[in-house]
Amino acid sequence: MAEQKNILSEIKDGILYLTINRESKLNALSYKILEELNNIFNEVNDNRSIRGVIITGAGEKAFVAGADINEISELNEVNARKFAEFGQEVFQNIESSHKPVIAVINGYALGGGCELAIACHMRVATENAKLGQPEVNLGIIPGYGGTQRLTHLIGRTKATEMLMTADMIDAQEAMRLGMLNYVEPTKELAIARAEGILSKIMKKAPLSIGMIIDCVNAVYEGAGSGFQIEANSFARCVKSEDYREGTKAFLEKREPNFKGE
Repeated sequence: MAEQKNILSEIKDGILYLTINRESKLNALSYKILEELNNIFNEVNDNRSIRGVIITGAGEKAFVAGADINEISELNEVNARKFAEFGQEVFQNIESSHKPVIAVINGYALGGGCELAIACHMRVATENAKLGQPEVNLGIIPGYGGTQRLTHLIGRTKATEMLMTADMIDAQEAMRLGMLNYVEPTKELAIARAEGILSKIMKKAPLSIGMIIDCVNAVYEGAGSGFQIEANSFARCVKSEDYREGTKAFLEKREPNFKGE
C-alpha cells in the first residue's frame, strides 16, 4: 500500500485500517484526501492480503466533520461540477469495492464526512456520534452522492427533512433510522465491533462477498435488472474453485478452506 500524507494506513490480520489524519481540522475532507482515498481503493481490490477495510478519523471528536470550507469557498460553477463529480467517483470506488468496507464513526460525521460514511458498506458509531448534511447552511447541497445515498438508506421523507433543515442527529436516532449497524460506547469498542464483523466475513468465499456487494448495489443503481445481475453473479460463483470447496466441505462436515479462486 503506497504511503499517503493525510491518511494513516496499516494492514493487520487481513484488515486495512485507514485513519483520516487531520485532527486539528476535525479531519476535514480536502481534495488531497479524496485523491488519496481514490489511490488507496484503486489498489484494494488487487491486493490479496486485504480482505476488509475499516475507515475512521483521528482522535475522538470527529470522523470527518465536513469538507474543507476553504476549498469550497473558492469554487465557481465550472470547477464545482468537476469537484462534485470527482467526489462521487471516489465514493463510488469505495461503494463498489469487492472488499467489505466499514466506517467507524467517532464524533462528528457531517457533510462530506456523512457522505463518506454512507458510501461504506456498513457503519458502526460511538455514542457521541453526530451525523448530518448541513450544506444548505452554506448555500449549497451535498455533492458527493449524499442526496441519493441518504434517501436510499432512510427513505424520502426523513432524508428530505435532514437535507433541508441541516439538522444533526445523534447515534441512537441514526440507528433507529437504519443508517447504522451498531452503536458502541467508545471508539475502541466500535473498532472491535467492526473487526468482529469482518472476521466473520473473512471466513466466507471472497468471490461470493464481492458478488453480494454488486447485487446489493444494483438495487440502488438502476443499471439494468438487479435480478439478472444476481443470476449472472450466481453463475460466476458456481464456476469458482471456492464453490466446489464449499459444497465439498459441507458434504464432508468440515470447515471450508476458501482461496478466492
